Amino acid sequence: MNKLEQIAFDQPGCAHNTSGHKKCVHKPSGGESCAFDGAYIVLNPIRDTAHLVHGGITCGAHNYESRGAYSSGSRLYKYCFTTDLSENDIVFGAEEKLRNAIIEVHEKFNPSAIFVYQTCIPAMTGEDTEKICQTAAEDIQVPVIPVIAPGFMGHKNLGNRIAGETLLKYVIGTGEINRSLEIDSELSVNIIGEYNIAGDIWNILPLYKKIGIPVMAKITGDADYSEVAKAHHAGLNLMVCSRALINIASGMKEKYGIDYIEVSYFGINNTTHALKETLIYFHNRKIITDQFYFEKMEMINRMENEAWASLIPYKKILNGRKAVVYSGGVKSWSMITALTDLGIEVTAAGTKKSSEGDKDKIEQLIGKDRMLEDTSPKSLLETIKNTNADFLIAGSRNQYLAYKEKIPYLDINQERHTSYGGYAGSINLAKDLCLTLKSPVWETVKSSAPWENDLENIFKAAT
Repeated sequence: MNKLEQIAFDQPGCAHNTSGHKKCVHKPSGGESCAFDGAYIVLNPIRDTAHLVHGGITCGAHNYESRGAYSSGSRLYKYCFTTDLSENDIVFGAEEKLRNAIIEVHEKFNPSAIFVYQTCIPAMTGEDTEKICQTAAEDIQVPVIPVIAPGFMGHKNLGNRIAGETLLKYVIGTGEINRSLEIDSELSVNIIGEYNIAGDIWNILPLYKKIGIPVMAKITGDADYSEVAKAHHAGLNLMVCSRALINIASGMKEKYGIDYIEVSYFGINNTTHALKETLIYFHNRKIITDQFYFEKMEMINRMENEAWASLIPYKKILNGRKAVVYSGGVKSWSMITALTDLGIEVTAAGTKKSSEGDKDKIEQLIGKDRMLEDTSPKSLLETIKNTNADFLIAGSRNQYLAYKEKIPYLDINQERHTSYGGYAGSINLAKDLCLTLKSPVWETVKSSAPWENDLENIFKAAT
């Protein structure tokens, strides 16, 4: 294990990071993308920055528009910048080409910062990407941040961790808050590991505003560079996806003394738990008064009750249904709770993309016998049939399996276009499940084709 991988994986904040289990997360046996992809996924949602891929054109194209991370401001992060290395660049070197590309991006787009991703080619040819970024930053007076995550280093989860280490090293701690603004940094939070897929964060931020807890920084969904830079001023970190970015939370605790708690915003109960745990933390430390605490707790209860009331017509349809779930990270366990809120029984959950901590939570929720390590199409299909599941709830790579087998399916991963976060997202989830289940297409595709009936009648008449 190289030094960078050791830093990325050995995390004091992980319960499984013990002397007998040195890695915070096991390396998957296959099926995941590379370290570059993982790093890009984490950093790309910082909306006012440019993301320059130093490598072949296919590396840039691989990630372009592949995730539904939304922005309420700049859309610069949606641009695909690449040095498009050629055979000549491999032979003669491309350091000057990278430097020129950084300057061109700065002059034409004026980003708040430029992230430069070192991919496999410049890593193998020995280019000093960090030095180039340093000298370019001095020339253009804008942060130019090297992301050393060539694909051959490992899988996507390693890339996630490398991105986290990059933020800790180059970004977090470099910004200052405006003391004249009416924000008490001691009472504020950062939300870490939430990428605003389909606008999830927009359902979460209003909830914290209602209970009087300012959000200092989103890391990294719908974030500006400046807010990530000043994240070290927050009073508490809310860790959404520990599989990807536990190193940021543990690193900020070690460096700045900021505690963190793990939360989820998928499902009514999970959302309520996250909001109440935040209030409990600040109340226990006497940062908020008893009156503030009890008023906001009551407000959370009212918001939760309103959400339950909105779910009544959907629960009438969904109650007693069964589902097989296969996702990764926080969704691998929190989606089970979200479905249970709707009266749906999870008959199996794929764990191939889950951390050890995720697996512990899954086991507590549905038992070890329902944990599915083999998530091949054959295994998923057999599980659906054996458990009489009504749904397959998974990522987009499994949708064709569901459609071919005529099984109602819902995409809950990064390609979706509907928010499932917070109370409003829970209602969206219930609505989409009902629409999927009640779609007339299932009755149609399971019935005999008209010509099959005609052939049967013809055959009977002839005999």
